[in-house]
Amino acid sequence: MVVVGMALPSTSLRPALHELAHFRNPAFSLPCVLLLQTDRNFPRHCHTSSVVCLAGTGSSTFRCRGLPPGAVEAKEDLESVDNRKEHAIKNGADRLQKVPVSRIRNFSIIAHIDHGKSTLADKLLQVTGTVDIRDMKEQFLDNMDLERERGITIKLQAARMRYVSKDGQAYCLNLIDTPGHVDFSYEVSRSLAACEGALLVVDASQGVEAQTLANVYLALENNLEIIPVLNKIDLPGAEPERVCKEIEEVVGLDCSNAIFCSAKEGVGIHNILEAIVQMVPAPKNTTQDPLRALIFDSYYDPYRGVIAYFRVVDGILKQGDSVQFMASGKVYEVDEIGVLSPAQMPVNELFAGEVGYLAASIRSVADARVGDTITHSAKAARKALPGYQEATPMVFCGLFPVDADQFAELRDALEKLQLNDAALKFEPETSSAMGFGFRCGFLGLLHMEIVQERLEREYNLNLITTAPSVVYRVILVDNSMVECSNPSELPDPGGRKEINEPYVKIDMMTPKDYIGPLMELAQERRGEFKEMKYITENRASLVYELPLAEMVGDFFDQLKSRTKGYASMEYSLIGYRKSDLVKLDVMINGECVEPLSAIVHREKAYSVGRALTQKLKELIPRQLFKIPIQACIGAKVIASEAISAMRKDVLAKCYGGDITRKKKLLKKQAEGKKRMKSVGRVEVPQDAFMAVLKLEKQVV
Repeated sequence: MVVVGMALPSTSLRPALHELAHFRNPAFSLPCVLLLQTDRNFPRHCHTSSVVCLAGTGSSTFRCRGLPPGAVEAKEDLESVDNRKEHAIKNGADRLQKVPVSRIRNFSIIAHIDHGKSTLADKLLQVTGTVDIRDMKEQFLDNMDLERERGITIKLQAARMRYVSKDGQAYCLNLIDTPGHVDFSYEVSRSLAACEGALLVVDASQGVEAQTLANVYLALENNLEIIPVLNKIDLPGAEPERVCKEIEEVVGLDCSNAIFCSAKEGVGIHNILEAIVQMVPAPKNTTQDPLRALIFDSYYDPYRGVIAYFRVVDGILKQGDSVQFMASGKVYEVDEIGVLSPAQMPVNELFAGEVGYLAASIRSVADARVGDTITHSAKAARKALPGYQEATPMVFCGLFPVDADQFAELRDALEKLQLNDAALKFEPETSSAMGFGFRCGFLGLLHMEIVQERLEREYNLNLITTAPSVVYRVILVDNSMVECSNPSELPDPGGRKEINEPYVKIDMMTPKDYIGPLMELAQERRGEFKEMKYITENRASLVYELPLAEMVGDFFDQLKSRTKGYASMEYSLIGYRKSDLVKLDVMINGECVEPLSAIVHREKAYSVGRALTQKLKELIPRQLFKIPIQACIGAKVIASEAISAMRKDVLAKCYGGDITRKKKLLKKQAEGKKRMKSVGRVEVPQDAFMAVLKLEKQVV
């Protein structure tokens, strides 16, 4: 190994490299590392022997291909890079300048999880000069610690950029970055309603995934212009031509103008910006109409009240205007309006087509809901905007504070979080074991987990969650119907005719090698096979219909583990079907413990009951009397365990004598135990509840 060090001004950089490439010293037959230090303050590392190595990290990197004459080439001309950086800095500084409505572009980035949406958004912000290089960090728009830890996007984020196109015109680009997980598809639908176009990002190595299709259909429902972008083309396993063909066959999009890019390396970013300018239509110019603005997101600030993010559809909104929220009817005076770039930057006015935020000292979280329409109180619009379809919760669980004194704090926290997460639903609930809490509805298991973590982190609460359940529809003997998400609400067997449970259609996309394990998994969960088709030569799509209750457990974890992480899934609710369901009760010392009850399929009742009784036997401390633990369906006991009593050795003082003396002492002890059992109560400890609830999440 030979190391060559050089310090020289940037103007001499290229001649020096050229001379070095022609250098005929025998030492250079060895691998050589070239360390360059220029007045641009970045180190360069070039392997000048053998194959290929990229030098540096900026856009002005050099590619070395060995030592023949003329082999050292500049990837980009340094002067053009300087000019481009100057333009970016100027664009970033001028992004508050107004442009005509015809030069506004509102677009969103949609993709399957982990296909590079956030990385692409970061690079767009960096190239347009919206964020300084010194302030730049990975997942810049993901401002929650939870998002950074898990590497996923949970909340949609908006950012305003300024870009000077090749035609010399300055354009205002409003970007909305969206989540990729199926549980947060409601966030995606809200962001798409505020846009005219969308970038469909597909991983060039993985190809079309389940959520890719779901997001495309959402975009088509909103009549958006879709621009296909193939990301991660720098990966060794990237096959952009194959993926283009896959998109055309599966999705039906024309990929003749698809953009090949690498968000990490900065390749193709300017092509994406040009495509947005050329292909995404401008908003309609309705600045003369009465004000109508759609709220697509909001959050609660303890100092400024509710902050609403909105898209102005018609008219002009100015600071100091008196505005009315059409759904709630409340009137407020606007204290501050501004744009998100991506930090909040105040402006004096926003007109049709622009995206921004509003602060008006709104203290009640119910006054400015997501989907509401903002208009002027004096010159109100006649008709509100359509808003959003109400999100339907699919998974329910109980949330209880560990400390009963925190119930009021939990209620306030849920109200504030619901403002930021419109898909969250909750209502009060009481439990004999855990006291006062709330029954909460979520879009999926990940959504439930994220909400619990946000409540604990952002609002400093300690919470207990019950096992997740779904909403059942119970047909009574008089043909009326009641909905039930909690086993304690289930009517008695004599009063009900049948129980219907929700079914989902699940689409699993997998490499052909894992078709067998996925079919086995679906059959285990009472799935009904519907369709199997090959998307490409090596990838297949499996369609099953199965009960939602079977999917809210560890179905997704099992899907990933059985396919080594290669499979993906997307599901949608298709309705309710009659099922042979029963209520499984747990009796401890003859008393039913409602929090441990569960609604299960009759075929699984024994295995669930056996697991619960065995776990409780380990966790409940021994008493002075025998404690029977039983799992029952109605009056029928299907599984039973018993905790033996703690016994005092009453025969210790008998060192001899007749057997009748010993029998008398044992009989007296047994009578005492019997009397104690009739009046004694068994307190199930809190950690036992927690352990059993975790077990229910796995077993049920």
